[in-house]
This record gives sequence, C-alpha cells and structure tokens, in this order.
Amino acid sequence: MGQTAVNMNHPNAGHFRRLLLNWYRQNQRKLPWRGEGDPYKILVSEIMLQQTRVVVVEDRYKKFINQFPTVQALARAREQTVLAAWSGLGYYRRARNLHAAAKEITKASEFPRTAEALRDLPGIGRYTANAVASIAFSEKVPVVDGNVKRVLHRLTGRDLSEEQYWQAAALLLATESPGDFNQAMMELGAVVCVPGNPLCIGCPVIDCCATRGAGAKQAKEIRKKAVLKYSLCLKNGRVLLQQRDNANSLMPGMWELPAFSSGKAIQPLMRLKHSITVTDYTVLVYAANLTSVEKGRWIAMRSLNRLPLTGLARKIIRHVANE
Repeated sequence: MGQTAVNMNHPNAGHFRRLLLNWYRQNQRKLPWRGEGDPYKILVSEIMLQQTRVVVVEDRYKKFINQFPTVQALARAREQTVLAAWSGLGYYRRARNLHAAAKEITKASEFPRTAEALRDLPGIGRYTANAVASIAFSEKVPVVDGNVKRVLHRLTGRDLSEEQYWQAAALLLATESPGDFNQAMMELGAVVCVPGNPLCIGCPVIDCCATRGAGAKQAKEIRKKAVLKYSLCLKNGRVLLQQRDNANSLMPGMWELPAFSSGKAIQPLMRLKHSITVTDYTVLVYAANLTSVEKGRWIAMRSLNRLPLTGLARKIIRHVANE
C-alpha cells in the first residue's frame, strides 16, 4: 500500500483487514440498524448518529422507524410532525434535511445507489453518502468520521490532513466487503480505540499499530459557560409556549418556554444543567404570570409529544411532570 498517506508498522494491509473483519463479525454490538439492508433505514441511522451518542439513538431510531417505516411515509409527513418525532435529538437541521431528502427520493421513484448520487440530496455529505452506499449497496468507498480518524492516527503514528485521512481509509478498505469494513473501523474506534486511554490489550490489530497507546495528548476543548432564564406558566393542565420564528437561524419553528426577564431578585423554581456543542448552560426556570409574558400559546400537556419542542423545553417540562 502507498506510504504517502499511511505508514503502518505491519506491511501487509490484507493482514489488517482480516484481523479487523474477524473481530467485528464476532464482537460487533447488537444495534437496531445493524444488518439492515434497507437504504432508507440505514440513512436514518447515519443521520441520527451524527453528533448524537449511540445509547440515545438506539431508542429514538426504533420509534422514528415505527412512525415513518418507509421513505414514502416520511415524505408524506408534515414537517412539524417530523420535528416532533426528532425532538430531543438536537441539531434539527438534520431532521429537515432528512425530510427534504425523502421527498426528493420519493419524487424520483428510486433510492440513489451511489455515493455520488446520494450527495445530491439535501444535507448529505461525503461521510453519510459513503456510509450508506457502502453498507446498502456494497460500493467500494471509504468512510472517515471521528472514530476512524482516531484509529488511523494511532495506526500510522502521524497527524494526517483531512484528505490524507480519506486516502488512508481508501488504501485500507476491504473492497470485497466495504460495508462491513467501514462499520468495523467505526466500531473499533467507538469501543476499543477510544479517546484518552485506548483498550490496547483487547485490540485485534495491535500488532499493526504504530503507537500502541494513547499517543500524544490532544488539546482539551475549552468549554464556554452561560446562563439561560425561562418563564413557566401553567394553568388547567396547559403550559404557555412560544414558537421560534421560522427565519431564526437556530431551531426555526421549534417551540420553547418564554424567556424570563425581571429586575427583581426572586428564587427560581428549578435550576438545571444543559449542554449544547461547546457551551455548558445553567438554566433557571421561574414561576411567571401572564403580565410578564408578551405572547404565547397555551398547549395541553397531554399534546406536547406531537409538538416539536426544543430539547431544553422538553427537559424542563419532563422535570415539572416528575415533581
């Protein structure tokens, strides 16, 4: 294999592939989308897994597929219904793009079968297109995500550029079973070659690895701190909510509690922690009356599951319901 992008200790890439695939086929986690051949369901799982932990996606994936079992069913649904089903997963642009992609696929009457064609769909980038094409259609294309980058970095002992990561993944790819190989690379990074202290003692390809350990420490992510304040108005089993403007760049059209603003020093009803990307929020929720809230709509608590709430609003209301 070429040395410009990857420099493994072991010269036989075929040896690496065999070790990795044997390990994966015997030790892969049982996940609801594993072994799936329907490209639509594979696409849903890949979109959900972006920026979201597997343990969260497992349950939400099953519920989403039960509600929208086919790409046609998703295409027919109203956007608000799709957003409500996505509520709590965050990064709602993913749901909107998935919905738009379903409409395009349904209109074309066939699912794109190549990575190149998949990238023409809304919100589908190189990684997602390659993952779906390799798993669903056995196209010989590599994938590179955070897990794969970590594996390649430790295998080579080198800091690679973005394009070099893709070159390295392509050079290693097991072309006879690209879908399994790509999933195996991601699985290795997720459960063995983990950040910080990798589980080298259980690594199936340890003899191919240049670092055999954590390697150089990565710079710790600097997290921001902020405070959010919300008003909570409850009446006769209903809660007052406001809808974000559709022109808003962040979570347009989603529903949330009204913001709280008061110069008085009063105690909050509750205090919560919430994190979004690189910011950790302290969330303060105050009892409020109608005179302190400019506008809103009363929503029955029993109907909230049908509404696209922000993840934070859902967390607050769930906290209220459990008190």
